[in-house]
Amino acid sequence: MSGDFIWRDADRVVLLREDGIARAPQLLAEHGFGDFELLSTERALRSGEASALAESAAGVNDVPGGQVPQIAAELLEWVRAPRLVALGGGRVIDTAKAIASVSGAEVAAIPTTLSGAELTGIHRLPAGAENRVTGLVRPSLVIAVPEAMTGLPEERLRASAMNALAHGADSLYTPFANPVSRMCALRGAELIAGALDQDRGERDAAALAEGSLLCAYAIDSGLFAIHHVVCQTLVRVCGSPHSGTNAAILPRAMAFMAPRAPDAIADLASAVDTAAVRIDRPIGRVKRTAPVPGELDPRWIEARILELGGNLPGLGALGADRDRLPAAIDAILARPELAHTPEAPDRLELEALIEAAW
Repeated sequence: MSGDFIWRDADRVVLLREDGIARAPQLLAEHGFGDFELLSTERALRSGEASALAESAAGVNDVPGGQVPQIAAELLEWVRAPRLVALGGGRVIDTAKAIASVSGAEVAAIPTTLSGAELTGIHRLPAGAENRVTGLVRPSLVIAVPEAMTGLPEERLRASAMNALAHGADSLYTPFANPVSRMCALRGAELIAGALDQDRGERDAAALAEGSLLCAYAIDSGLFAIHHVVCQTLVRVCGSPHSGTNAAILPRAMAFMAPRAPDAIADLASAVDTAAVRIDRPIGRVKRTAPVPGELDPRWIEARILELGGNLPGLGALGADRDRLPAAIDAILARPELAHTPEAPDRLELEALIEAAW
Protein backbone atom coordinates (compact mmCIF):
# COMPACT_ATOMS: atom_id res chain seq x y z
CA MET A 1 0.00 0.00 0.00
CA SER A 2 1.33 3.46 -0.86
CA GLY A 3 2.13 5.82 1.98
CA ASP A 4 1.26 9.46 2.62
CA PHE A 5 -0.43 11.44 -0.14
CA ILE A 6 -1.93 14.84 -0.93
CA TRP A 7 -5.22 14.81 -2.84
CA ARG A 8 -6.26 18.18 -4.27
CA ASP A 9 -9.91 18.16 -5.31
CA ALA A 10 -10.99 21.61 -6.55
CA ASP A 11 -11.00 23.80 -3.41
CA ARG A 12 -10.60 20.84 -1.04
CA VAL A 13 -7.37 19.23 0.16
CA VAL A 14 -7.12 15.73 1.63
CA LEU A 15 -3.89 14.76 3.36
CA LEU A 16 -3.22 11.18 4.39
CA ARG A 17 -0.39 11.41 6.92
CA GLU A 18 0.86 8.83 9.38
CA ASP A 19 2.00 11.69 11.66
CA GLY A 20 -1.04 13.86 10.96
CA ILE A 21 -2.22 14.44 14.52
CA ALA A 22 1.23 15.25 15.89
CA ARG A 23 1.80 17.67 13.00
CA ALA A 24 -1.77 18.95 12.88
CA PRO A 25 -1.01 22.52 14.09
CA GLN A 26 1.62 22.93 11.37
CA LEU A 27 -0.50 21.31 8.65
CA LEU A 28 -3.52 23.41 9.60
CA ALA A 29 -1.49 26.62 9.51
CA GLU A 30 -0.02 25.70 6.12
CA HIS A 31 -3.56 25.40 4.73
CA GLY A 32 -5.06 28.56 6.18
CA PHE A 33 -6.23 27.28 9.57
CA GLY A 34 -3.79 29.20 11.75
CA ASP A 35 -6.58 30.57 13.99
CA PHE A 36 -9.37 28.12 14.82
CA GLU A 37 -11.68 26.65 17.45
CA LEU A 38 -11.48 22.91 18.10
CA LEU A 39 -14.49 20.60 18.44
CA SER A 40 -13.68 17.21 19.91
CA THR A 41 -14.38 14.71 22.68
CA GLU A 42 -12.58 13.68 25.82
CA ARG A 43 -11.69 10.34 24.24
CA ALA A 44 -10.15 11.91 21.15
CA LEU A 45 -8.20 14.46 23.19
CA ARG A 46 -6.86 11.76 25.50
CA SER A 47 -4.19 10.93 22.93
CA GLY A 48 -0.89 12.53 23.84
CA GLU A 49 -0.42 13.62 20.24
CA ALA A 50 -3.63 15.66 20.40
CA SER A 51 -2.37 17.91 23.21
CA ALA A 52 -0.46 20.18 20.84
CA LEU A 53 -3.56 20.56 18.68
CA ALA A 54 -5.68 21.56 21.69
CA GLU A 55 -3.03 24.00 22.90
CA SER A 56 -2.88 25.71 19.50
CA ALA A 57 -6.66 26.24 19.34
CA ALA A 58 -8.31 29.54 20.27
CA GLY A 59 -10.91 27.48 22.13
CA VAL A 60 -11.78 23.83 22.75
CA ASN A 61 -15.43 22.72 22.65
CA ASP A 62 -16.57 19.33 23.96
CA VAL A 63 -19.09 17.57 21.72
CA PRO A 64 -21.42 15.50 23.92
CA GLY A 65 -23.33 12.38 22.95
CA GLY A 66 -26.73 12.66 21.31
CA GLN A 67 -28.26 13.74 18.01
CA VAL A 68 -26.41 16.25 15.83
CA PRO A 69 -29.31 18.76 15.45
CA GLN A 70 -29.59 19.21 19.23
CA ILE A 71 -25.82 19.25 19.84
CA ALA A 72 -25.23 21.80 17.08
CA ALA A 73 -28.07 24.01 18.31
CA GLU A 74 -26.61 24.06 21.84
CA LEU A 75 -23.10 24.89 20.62
CA LEU A 76 -24.15 27.40 17.98
CA GLU A 77 -24.19 30.40 20.31
CA TRP A 78 -20.77 29.53 21.77
CA VAL A 79 -18.79 28.53 18.67
CA ARG A 80 -18.28 31.65 16.57
CA ALA A 81 -14.79 31.33 15.07
CA PRO A 82 -14.49 31.64 11.26
CA ARG A 83 -12.55 28.37 11.17
CA LEU A 84 -13.49 25.15 12.94
CA VAL A 85 -11.41 22.00 13.33
CA ALA A 86 -13.24 18.78 14.17
CA LEU A 87 -11.20 15.98 15.76
CA GLY A 88 -13.37 12.91 16.26
CA GLY A 89 -15.89 10.58 14.67
CA GLY A 90 -18.89 11.29 12.52
CA ARG A 91 -20.92 12.98 15.27
CA VAL A 92 -18.15 15.50 15.95
CA ILE A 93 -17.48 16.26 12.30
CA ASP A 94 -21.17 16.50 11.42
CA THR A 95 -21.70 18.87 14.36
CA ALA A 96 -18.96 21.15 13.05
CA LYS A 97 -20.53 21.05 9.58
CA ALA A 98 -23.98 21.80 11.01
CA ILE A 99 -22.69 24.81 12.95
CA ALA A 100 -20.81 26.06 9.90
CA SER A 101 -23.95 25.79 7.77
CA VAL A 102 -25.34 28.65 9.86
CA SER A 103 -22.20 30.58 10.86
CA GLY A 104 -20.45 30.38 7.49
CA ALA A 105 -17.28 29.02 9.10
CA GLU A 106 -14.72 26.97 7.18
CA VAL A 107 -14.26 23.42 8.47
CA ALA A 108 -11.23 21.13 8.71
CA ALA A 109 -11.72 17.51 9.77
CA ILE A 110 -9.38 15.05 11.48
CA PRO A 111 -11.39 11.79 11.64
CA THR A 112 -10.89 9.19 14.36
CA THR A 113 -13.24 6.59 12.85
CA LEU A 114 -14.23 5.40 9.37
CA SER A 115 -17.45 7.48 9.37
CA GLY A 116 -16.68 9.24 6.08
CA ALA A 117 -18.20 12.49 7.37
CA GLU A 118 -14.96 14.28 6.54
CA LEU A 119 -15.49 13.82 2.78
CA THR A 120 -19.18 14.63 2.43
CA GLY A 121 -21.50 17.60 2.35
CA ILE A 122 -24.22 15.38 3.80
CA HIS A 123 -25.28 16.31 7.33
CA ARG A 124 -28.24 17.33 9.48
CA LEU A 125 -28.95 20.92 10.52
CA PRO A 126 -29.04 22.69 13.91
CA ALA A 127 -32.49 22.30 15.47
CA GLY A 128 -34.48 25.52 15.31
CA ALA A 129 -31.99 27.24 13.00
CA GLU A 130 -33.02 25.68 9.70
CA ASN A 131 -34.17 29.04 8.30
CA ARG A 132 -30.70 30.49 8.95
CA VAL A 133 -28.82 27.85 6.97
CA THR A 134 -26.86 29.22 4.01
CA GLY A 135 -25.99 25.79 2.57
CA LEU A 136 -24.61 22.38 3.40
CA VAL A 137 -20.93 22.28 4.34
CA ARG A 138 -18.12 20.06 3.13
CA PRO A 139 -14.78 20.25 4.99
CA SER A 140 -12.20 22.08 2.91
CA LEU A 141 -9.27 20.34 4.61
CA VAL A 142 -9.06 16.73 5.73
CA ILE A 143 -6.14 15.33 7.69
CA ALA A 144 -6.57 11.56 7.58
CA VAL A 145 -4.40 9.60 10.01
CA PRO A 146 -4.67 5.82 9.46
CA GLU A 147 -3.81 4.86 13.04
CA ALA A 148 -6.42 7.25 14.43
CA MET A 149 -9.10 6.18 11.95
CA THR A 150 -8.58 2.46 12.62
CA GLY A 151 -7.80 2.44 16.35
CA LEU A 152 -11.16 1.29 17.71
CA PRO A 153 -11.45 -2.15 19.34
CA GLU A 154 -11.97 -4.85 16.71
CA GLU A 155 -15.74 -5.27 17.00
CA ARG A 156 -16.38 -1.52 16.88
CA LEU A 157 -13.83 -1.11 14.10
CA ARG A 158 -15.60 -3.67 11.92
CA ALA A 159 -18.92 -1.92 12.53
CA SER A 160 -17.31 1.37 11.52
CA ALA A 161 -15.84 -0.34 8.45
CA MET A 162 -19.28 -1.63 7.44
CA ASN A 163 -20.53 1.95 7.65
CA ALA A 164 -17.69 2.93 5.31
CA LEU A 165 -18.35 0.03 2.94
CA ALA A 166 -22.04 0.98 2.86
CA HIS A 167 -21.15 4.43 1.53
CA GLY A 168 -19.63 2.91 -1.58
CA ALA A 169 -22.16 0.10 -1.92
CA ASP A 170 -25.29 2.23 -1.68
CA SER A 171 -23.95 4.79 -4.16
CA LEU A 172 -23.53 2.24 -6.97
CA TYR A 173 -27.12 2.09 -8.21
CA THR A 174 -28.61 5.54 -7.61
CA PRO A 175 -29.69 7.82 -10.50
CA PHE A 176 -26.67 9.98 -9.67
CA ALA A 177 -24.06 7.21 -9.92
CA ASN A 178 -21.37 8.09 -12.45
CA PRO A 179 -18.06 6.64 -13.71
CA VAL A 180 -15.99 8.44 -11.06
CA SER A 181 -18.26 7.57 -8.12
CA ARG A 182 -18.45 3.93 -9.22
CA MET A 183 -14.69 3.68 -9.66
CA CYS A 184 -14.09 5.13 -6.18
CA ALA A 185 -16.78 2.95 -4.60
CA LEU A 186 -15.40 -0.29 -6.00
CA ARG A 187 -11.76 0.51 -5.29
CA GLY A 188 -12.71 1.61 -1.78
CA ALA A 189 -14.68 -1.60 -1.23
CA GLU A 190 -11.71 -3.66 -2.42
CA LEU A 191 -9.34 -1.90 -0.01
CA ILE A 192 -11.72 -2.26 2.95
CA ALA A 193 -12.34 -5.96 2.33
CA GLY A 194 -8.67 -6.71 1.81
CA ALA A 195 -7.68 -4.97 5.04
CA LEU A 196 -10.42 -6.68 7.08
CA ASP A 197 -9.29 -10.08 5.81
CA GLN A 198 -5.90 -9.48 7.45
CA ASP A 199 -5.13 -10.28 11.06
CA ARG A 200 -5.37 -7.14 13.17
CA GLY A 201 -1.70 -7.15 14.08
CA GLU A 202 -0.72 -7.25 10.40
CA ARG A 203 -3.54 -5.12 9.01
CA ASP A 204 -2.77 -2.39 6.50
CA ALA A 205 -4.33 0.55 8.33
CA ALA A 206 -3.52 2.94 5.48
CA ALA A 207 -5.45 0.74 3.03
CA LEU A 208 -8.46 0.61 5.34
CA ALA A 209 -8.38 4.39 5.83
CA GLU A 210 -7.99 5.02 2.10
CA GLY A 211 -10.86 2.66 1.33
CA SER A 212 -13.07 4.62 3.71
CA LEU A 213 -12.10 7.93 2.07
CA LEU A 214 -12.85 6.61 -1.42
CA CYS A 215 -16.25 5.21 -0.42
CA ALA A 216 -17.13 8.49 1.28
CA TYR A 217 -16.19 10.37 -1.89
CA ALA A 218 -18.43 7.99 -3.84
CA ILE A 219 -21.52 8.63 -1.73
CA ASP A 220 -20.92 12.37 -1.77
CA SER A 221 -20.99 12.20 -5.57
CA GLY A 222 -23.47 9.38 -6.26
CA LEU A 223 -25.70 9.97 -3.18
CA PHE A 224 -27.59 7.18 -1.43
CA ALA A 225 -30.64 4.96 -1.60
CA ILE A 226 -32.33 2.18 0.40
CA HIS A 227 -29.51 1.22 2.76
CA HIS A 228 -28.92 4.69 4.17
CA VAL A 229 -32.60 5.60 4.23
CA VAL A 230 -33.31 2.51 6.35
CA CYS A 231 -30.30 2.92 8.65
CA GLN A 232 -30.64 6.65 9.25
CA THR A 233 -34.32 6.25 10.08
CA LEU A 234 -33.83 3.25 12.39
CA VAL A 235 -31.16 5.15 14.32
CA ARG A 236 -33.40 8.20 14.75
CA VAL A 237 -36.67 6.39 15.46
CA CYS A 238 -35.70 3.07 17.07
CA GLY A 239 -32.58 4.28 18.89
CA SER A 240 -30.05 1.74 17.59
CA PRO A 241 -26.37 2.82 17.34
CA HIS A 242 -25.23 4.20 14.00
CA SER A 243 -22.34 1.92 13.02
CA GLY A 244 -23.96 -1.21 14.43
CA THR A 245 -27.13 -0.49 12.49
CA ASN A 246 -25.14 -0.19 9.28
CA ALA A 247 -23.38 -3.47 10.00
CA ALA A 248 -26.70 -5.24 10.62
CA ILE A 249 -28.55 -3.85 7.60
CA LEU A 250 -25.83 -3.81 4.92
CA PRO A 251 -25.63 -7.59 4.24
CA ARG A 252 -29.41 -7.84 3.93
CA ALA A 253 -29.74 -4.65 1.89
CA MET A 254 -27.17 -5.84 -0.65
CA ALA A 255 -28.89 -9.24 -0.94
CA PHE A 256 -32.17 -7.38 -1.40
CA MET A 257 -30.63 -5.24 -4.17
CA ALA A 258 -29.00 -8.13 -6.05
CA PRO A 259 -32.01 -8.80 -8.34
CA ARG A 260 -32.84 -5.08 -8.62
CA ALA A 261 -29.36 -3.87 -9.58
CA PRO A 262 -27.59 -7.08 -10.69
CA ASP A 263 -24.66 -5.45 -12.49
CA ALA A 264 -23.87 -3.09 -9.60
CA ILE A 265 -24.06 -5.82 -6.97
CA ALA A 266 -22.02 -8.22 -9.12
CA ASP A 267 -19.31 -5.53 -9.36
CA LEU A 268 -19.46 -5.07 -5.58
CA ALA A 269 -19.26 -8.83 -5.04
CA SER A 270 -16.15 -8.96 -7.19
CA ALA A 271 -14.59 -5.99 -5.40
CA VAL A 272 -15.01 -7.55 -1.95
CA ASP A 273 -13.97 -10.99 -3.26
CA THR A 274 -17.23 -12.75 -2.57
CA ALA A 275 -15.68 -16.01 -3.76
CA ALA A 276 -13.44 -15.85 -0.68
CA VAL A 277 -16.33 -16.26 1.74
CA ARG A 278 -15.27 -18.76 4.39
CA ILE A 279 -18.02 -21.03 5.71
CA ASP A 280 -18.03 -24.57 7.00
CA ARG A 281 -21.38 -25.57 5.53
CA PRO A 282 -23.37 -24.92 2.38
CA ILE A 283 -25.67 -21.90 2.18
CA GLY A 284 -28.97 -23.62 1.54
CA ARG A 285 -28.29 -25.74 -1.55
CA VAL A 286 -25.43 -23.55 -2.79
CA LYS A 287 -22.13 -25.36 -2.29
CA ARG A 288 -18.95 -23.59 -1.31
CA THR A 289 -17.67 -22.75 -4.77
CA ALA A 290 -17.11 -19.40 -6.44
CA PRO A 291 -20.28 -17.84 -7.86
CA VAL A 292 -20.64 -18.04 -11.62
CA PRO A 293 -20.26 -14.57 -13.22
CA GLY A 294 -23.70 -13.21 -14.05
CA GLU A 295 -25.37 -15.75 -11.73
CA LEU A 296 -24.70 -14.21 -8.32
CA ASP A 297 -26.82 -15.79 -5.63
CA PRO A 298 -27.84 -12.99 -3.22
CA ARG A 299 -26.93 -15.23 -0.29
CA TRP A 300 -23.27 -15.08 -1.29
CA ILE A 301 -22.97 -11.28 -1.05
CA GLU A 302 -24.90 -11.39 2.24
CA ALA A 303 -22.57 -14.04 3.67
CA ARG A 304 -19.44 -12.20 2.55
CA ILE A 305 -20.48 -8.89 4.09
CA LEU A 306 -21.52 -10.64 7.30
CA GLU A 307 -18.06 -12.18 7.40
CA LEU A 308 -16.33 -8.84 6.84
CA GLY A 309 -18.41 -7.31 9.60
CA GLY A 310 -17.40 -10.05 12.01
CA ASN A 311 -20.97 -11.42 12.26
CA LEU A 312 -21.87 -8.60 14.63
CA PRO A 313 -25.09 -8.59 16.71
CA GLY A 314 -28.44 -7.84 15.11
CA LEU A 315 -30.68 -4.85 15.75
CA GLY A 316 -32.41 -6.43 18.74
CA ALA A 317 -29.15 -7.09 20.55
CA LEU A 318 -28.10 -3.52 19.76
CA GLY A 319 -31.06 -2.17 21.68
CA ALA A 320 -33.37 -1.14 18.84
CA ASP A 321 -36.93 -0.49 20.07
CA ARG A 322 -39.17 -2.95 18.21
CA ASP A 323 -42.30 -1.09 19.37
CA ARG A 324 -41.12 1.88 17.32
CA LEU A 325 -40.59 -0.17 14.16
CA PRO A 326 -43.98 0.62 12.53
CA ALA A 327 -43.27 4.33 12.98
CA ALA A 328 -39.80 3.85 11.52
CA ILE A 329 -41.18 2.12 8.43
CA ASP A 330 -43.72 4.93 7.99
CA ALA A 331 -40.82 7.39 8.09
CA ILE A 332 -38.74 5.32 5.65
CA LEU A 333 -41.58 5.20 3.14
CA ALA A 334 -41.98 8.98 3.42
CA ARG A 335 -38.31 9.70 2.65
CA PRO A 336 -37.88 11.04 -0.91
CA GLU A 337 -34.41 9.43 -1.14
CA LEU A 338 -36.03 6.01 -1.11
CA ALA A 339 -36.99 6.68 -4.73
CA HIS A 340 -33.27 6.56 -5.61
CA THR A 341 -33.58 2.78 -5.21
CA PRO A 342 -34.29 0.77 -8.37
CA GLU A 343 -37.73 -0.79 -7.85
CA ALA A 344 -38.19 0.94 -4.50
CA PRO A 345 -39.52 -1.43 -1.80
CA ASP A 346 -43.00 -1.49 -0.33
CA ARG A 347 -43.88 -1.88 3.35
CA LEU A 348 -43.86 -5.68 3.37
CA GLU A 349 -40.44 -5.81 1.71
CA LEU A 350 -39.03 -3.30 4.20
CA GLU A 351 -40.44 -5.29 7.09
CA ALA A 352 -38.82 -8.47 5.77
CA LEU A 353 -35.45 -6.77 5.21
CA ILE A 354 -35.37 -5.26 8.70
CA GLU A 355 -36.64 -8.44 10.33
CA ALA A 356 -33.77 -10.37 8.74
CA ALA A 357 -31.37 -7.98 10.47
CA TRP A 358 -33.08 -8.15 13.86
